[in-house]
Amino acid sequence: MNRRDCLSALLALPFAATMGCASRSPRPSSSASPPRTRWKVAESEGMDALCFLNPLSGESFYARYYAEELARFTPRFPSDAVPLIKQLMASSKAQHRMMGPFLCLVFSAGPTGTLADLRGALTNAETRLLPGFRASPYWEPEAWDWFLTARPELARVLEALAASDFPTFRREVLGDLVEQRAAELRQRLAGVDVIAEQERLLGHRLEENITIDLLHFSKPHGIKVIGQRFLTHRTYSDALIIRNAAHEILHPPFDATHPSILAALEVLRRDPLLPRIVADHDPAFGYTTLEGLFDEDTAEALEQLITERLGVAVPARERWRKADDGMHVLAAGLYGLLKADGFERTGGVIQEWLGKAAHEGRLGPASLHASAAGVLGLPSEQLWVPPAPK
Repeated sequence: MNRRDCLSALLALPFAATMGCASRSPRPSSSASPPRTRWKVAESEGMDALCFLNPLSGESFYARYYAEELARFTPRFPSDAVPLIKQLMASSKAQHRMMGPFLCLVFSAGPTGTLADLRGALTNAETRLLPGFRASPYWEPEAWDWFLTARPELARVLEALAASDFPTFRREVLGDLVEQRAAELRQRLAGVDVIAEQERLLGHRLEENITIDLLHFSKPHGIKVIGQRFLTHRTYSDALIIRNAAHEILHPPFDATHPSILAALEVLRRDPLLPRIVADHDPAFGYTTLEGLFDEDTAEALEQLITERLGVAVPARERWRKADDGMHVLAAGLYGLLKADGFERTGGVIQEWLGKAAHEGRLGPASLHASAAGVLGLPSEQLWVPPAPK
C-alpha cells in the first residue's frame, strides 16, 4: 500500500521497528506558547485483529514476528479461512495496496474498539464506513470498489476470528501490558509538541489531538489512518513512537493535485534513478508508484527535520542507508536541499517549496542526486543498489 493510501503503511513508518533509537530525551518545541499537541493513547482489539491477518496469511515478511502467537492460535483457526486471507492478500497487492494497513484505514472511518465492531461496520459499510472514508484525504473510488468486492471473503475471515475467540486469545497474550505501556507513554509525551513543529513546515494548521493506538500484531508497520490517528506497536520505544507521530501525521504532506506538485512529479519522472527504484525495489516495502514514493519521502524528509529539533532523530545517514534496503534516496535528497535552505529554522509551506525547487531545476538529477550523495555519504552513481533476486 502506498503512503498516500494510508499510511501505512504502509503504508512506516519507514519500517522503523528495525532501527536504533536515539539516546537523547525529546525536548518540547522552542516556542514559548503552550504546547499545541494533545496526546491520546489507547488500544484497539479491532485494529489488532486486522493487523493479525498479515501473519495469518503465512507470509514470512509478517509471520517471522509472530511465530509463538501463530503456533498457539493456528490450531484453533478454521483451516478454510487461510486461503481466503491469501486471496485477499493477493488481490490487494494487485491493487498496489498492503492488505492489513489498508483495511485499518477503511475501518478507521467507523468503530474499531472490538472485533464485533468491525463485523457490524462491515455488514453496514455503506452507512458506517463510506461517509468517513469518502470525506478523508485517502478517498479513491477504486479502493472502495475493491473493499466491496472483497467484503464476502473478509466477512468470512472475521467470522473465523470470532469463532476462534480472537478477543480472548489476545487478552491471554497481552494481559495488562498495553495499559501499562499506555500509562508510561502518556507521562512521557506530556509537553512534546509535535503538532507545532509540523505546522511550521506544512504551512497550515492541524488539529491539536493525536491519537495513538498501541497494538500487538502491527509489526513491522506504523500505520496512519483517518484523522490524526496512527497505529504503533506497544513495544516501540518512546523515541520511536515520537518519530512515528512526527511522521504519520504529515501524511499527506501536500495536495497531490496541486499544479506545483504535478510539476515536481514531472521532473521526478524524468530522473533516471527514481522510476527504477520504484520498479525494482522489494514491493513488500510498499511505495510501488512514483506518486506514493514522492508522498512518503517528502514526509520522511520533513520528519527528519522535526525529530532533529525534538532531539529524537536517528542520524540521517544511518537512517536512509539502512531503511527499506536504502530505497529512500529521494528523501535524503529532499532533506539535504531543505537543510541547505535552512527550512527547519524558517519554516514555510512545503508544497510551495517543492514547486519552486522544481521550477528552479533543484529537483533534477544533477542537484537532487548530489544532495542525496552528501547526506548518504555515497558517490552519486552508487546511491541505490537493487536487491539481489530471491
